[in-house]
Amino acid sequence: MVSVAEATRIIQAHPHAATSERVPLQTSVGRVLAASVTADRDFPPFHRVAMDGIAIAYSSYENGQRTYNLRGMQAAGAPQQRLPDARAALEVMTGAVLPEGCDTVVRYEDVSIDGGVAIIRIDDLPRGQSIHTQGQDAQRGTTLLGPGQKISPAEVALLAAVGQTEVSVLSWPSTAIISTGDELVDIEATPLPHQIRRSNSYALSAALRQLGIEANLFHVPDDREVLKRDLPDRINRHQLIILSGGVSQGKFDFIPDMLRSLGIQQHFHQVSQRPGKPLWFGTSPRHTVFALPGNPVSTFMCFHRYVKPWLINNFQWPKVILASDYDNKLPLTYFLQVKIAHENGQNIAYPVPGGGSGDFANLKEVDGFIELIPAEKIRAGRPVPFIGFR
Repeated sequence: MVSVAEATRIIQAHPHAATSERVPLQTSVGRVLAASVTADRDFPPFHRVAMDGIAIAYSSYENGQRTYNLRGMQAAGAPQQRLPDARAALEVMTGAVLPEGCDTVVRYEDVSIDGGVAIIRIDDLPRGQSIHTQGQDAQRGTTLLGPGQKISPAEVALLAAVGQTEVSVLSWPSTAIISTGDELVDIEATPLPHQIRRSNSYALSAALRQLGIEANLFHVPDDREVLKRDLPDRINRHQLIILSGGVSQGKFDFIPDMLRSLGIQQHFHQVSQRPGKPLWFGTSPRHTVFALPGNPVSTFMCFHRYVKPWLINNFQWPKVILASDYDNKLPLTYFLQVKIAHENGQNIAYPVPGGGSGDFANLKEVDGFIELIPAEKIRAGRPVPFIGFR
């Protein structure tokens, strides 16, 4: 049995040989960036009008002027105009470039306009009001996104803004998810009293899809002869194999022996942790195999704690603040289910009781797990690693 730290070190010693590919921007959501993205111009690229109104030279207002002759309009998307007279004003629209000679925008709500004359009706106008200054958000050459960043619709907006019609993303290994167990039936079936529907495969598939990985799903029974017949083909056609079940110490847990017989070198079997103790990891020149425990919470935790970081190079777990004291009396690493609350600029982790490694219904109530070191009482306020899955 190895510690969590040793298991992590061993897995990292057999890294995913990440390659990249270019995909259209429209299909990049859910993928992971393979390269940095920098601003090709300032954000915004000009002094941008932030409110509909009139643009003036603040010096005139500072000198007591409140009435302005309107000398034109600066529309969004139109070339920059120039204020012809410091005592005049130009109407401006949201998103327009600020006219040359102007440094302050007064909202329409704060002026009266009649016959081409605008009268400012407020006496607390600050210089520079309602102007989104050039480069305020990011300057040209600034790194906007880094490798390993998952692409959401927010990142798509940035990628579009810098003109990336195609995006460099990580390419993924061909992946198989293999569930085991005679007690499992497909989700369309009506289980007998001694059976349950297969859920781990679909949870793992969904977690991979969040990274942009499509996996092939298979099921094999707890039958040594069937495993000898079917498992080689399942493994040989894929590079990454994630198994669920069949790795403990039971008389029908054939997976470790089968994997070794197929040329998969075992690097460890069993980790000093709860949940997920029977975790198995091995490789061959072409394959990487994670054999996860079959209990649903164990499967889920082990995927996020070990498989996901293997897929994403330089992955780092964030830290959160423990909300209350917690005494881990176990002589092993404990992954405690928690709910995260955002309080006073910090992420606070509140423990959520669960029913053990089989209680996957409880996962809907939590945001992830915190990693607690063996046999230690952790005080409230202490930063702890957070394995999130939302």
